[in-house]
Amino acid sequence: MADLSMSSLAKGSDEVEDFICSSCKEQANADFYCKTCLKLYCWTCILLHDKWFKKHSAYGRHEMNKWPVSKQVEEFLLKCEANKDDKIEMLCDDHSQLCCTKCAFNNHRYF
Repeated sequence: MADLSMSSLAKGSDEVEDFICSSCKEQANADFYCKTCLKLYCWTCILLHDKWFKKHSAYGRHEMNKWPVSKQVEEFLLKCEANKDDKIEMLCDDHSQLCCTKCAFNNHRYF
């Protein structure tokens, strides 16, 4: 998975996060993701990228569903709700519930 950089700007209780260009020294917001390079690019850098790598597919912000999730989001989604230090590793078919090994042992076993 790509190592995606995210910036955050705290404004009161609201927090704004955005992706940062992988190549740019300006810390510009990324507007494109190249699936072949596994990198994010701003408008300036994608123009150079497209000159060098004509066969690569870059996805703009209108296709963000094709961008990978950031590492922080992935870690958040994989955390067990009951045991915050554990990752979700199993699916209980009987309860249709994702769970960590502790939950599986304590709540989803049959005697």
